[in-house]
Amino acid sequence: MVQVKVLVVEDEVIVARTIASQLNQLGYIVTGTASSGQAAITKASETKPEIVLMDIILKGDMDGIAAANYIRENLDIPVIYLTAYGDDHTLERAKVTQPFGYIVKPFTIKDLQISIEIALLKHQLECDLRENRDQLATLLNSMSDAVIATDDQGIVTFMNPASEVITGWTREEALGSEVSKVFHLVDEVTDSEIENPVTKVLREHQVVYLANFTSLISRDGKRVPIGDSASPLMRRPDQISGVVVVFWDISERRQTEFLQEALEKEQEVNNLKSLFISTVSHEFRNPLTVIQTAVELIDIQGNNLTEAKRKTYVKRIQSAVQSMKHLMEDVLFMGRAEAGKLVCNPAPINLAIFCRELVEEFSVVENNLHPIVFTCHTSSTDAYMDERILHYMLVNLLSNAVKYSPSGGMVEFDLNSDVIEGVAIFQIRDHGIGIPEADQNQLFESFYRASNVRSIQGTGLGLVIVKRCVDAHQGQITFTSQVDVGTTFTVRLPLHNLPTD
Repeated sequence: MVQVKVLVVEDEVIVARTIASQLNQLGYIVTGTASSGQAAITKASETKPEIVLMDIILKGDMDGIAAANYIRENLDIPVIYLTAYGDDHTLERAKVTQPFGYIVKPFTIKDLQISIEIALLKHQLECDLRENRDQLATLLNSMSDAVIATDDQGIVTFMNPASEVITGWTREEALGSEVSKVFHLVDEVTDSEIENPVTKVLREHQVVYLANFTSLISRDGKRVPIGDSASPLMRRPDQISGVVVVFWDISERRQTEFLQEALEKEQEVNNLKSLFISTVSHEFRNPLTVIQTAVELIDIQGNNLTEAKRKTYVKRIQSAVQSMKHLMEDVLFMGRAEAGKLVCNPAPINLAIFCRELVEEFSVVENNLHPIVFTCHTSSTDAYMDERILHYMLVNLLSNAVKYSPSGGMVEFDLNSDVIEGVAIFQIRDHGIGIPEADQNQLFESFYRASNVRSIQGTGLGLVIVKRCVDAHQGQITFTSQVDVGTTFTVRLPLHNLPTD
């Protein structure tokens, strides 16, 4: 177990020594003590502790609150106040620095331990949430489509670079403005103003699409024909927290002789974009709600939090973060595939060894809840394939087989080869709920989910990703399925798929 480093800031030498002794008894490492605000900042910068215990009243020009504020904002180290002052005025001043704990002296050694552990957990959660927000912001900023987000009052809270280009507003100018100033729309035929889609979404709590022949008036007065969808961001099923608008410039398409065809295609893209935003927002919202609930329970229970409950909450949070990570990986993978940047880089590989290791790895993640039986029916297992793409393809097929199988249901994974045709044949068979015949023709379409799996969590991207992986290897995928009997997917890939220029 890694020992936690703690900095003690206390201007009473005896008190500081007592706290340091208690920390050592608890197994923490005391990186040092400081008796003034400036000394605390210097020590924190030099020793880089994981947490700082800070007295509010310190000698010198800088008190504990000012020092804590600097440490929190510049060094990103959580601070717990250990002080004899619990009056309302002091508490209000302390709250400004967003402390991770506040203990009024005298306190027990157990109080100290509980406060430190909860503070460390809260700081880790904050870092995880920040990382996920940064990843999502990176994804939105890299999109070629323009994106504007607002709060529940229609005030702009986010703009990506593509939206700055189309609207003529910079991010700094637009943030905090009413969305109609930035996203000003008119009907191209009547030249009349159109109700802002954000206003309509806030009123109706559902996805809104722009009608055909709609233009945006940019900041310099230029008219830009656009396609658009606006989707609600829901904090809870009955509470909207904002709106996200996705739009794109269709000027060039309007200039073609196939205007009607372009407009119909735009509507199709519009629906897909809207479904993408709605689906991804929903799938991100579920784990974020789990994290938020766990953090709130930790705050509410405070010192009454037992070790068993703490582990339960941490496990929930870790699972939710992992779910968000997988979703982000799928979205980025689809982005690369749709942009034509999914490049196959074949290399020598032993398929039998690769498949056995993959099954072992997958079984550990699934905790062996669904036994996977791997059988190799061939001695010709040397091949030339892209290991990364192959791994992604097979993991998605195994995940689907497990997801739609009953608890404890066995999944069969067979490897064979046809030396004459020069192909490897992968078969993954489950004994689960099967796929209704009416859904089978659309199974590899983006976001499409069979009618009998709507109650099971998923985005409808798994089989689309599998199909992209198969296509990257110039292979084929087929399946057979029967409701309540099971499904078998068969993938045929060239054994020696040479890299393309």
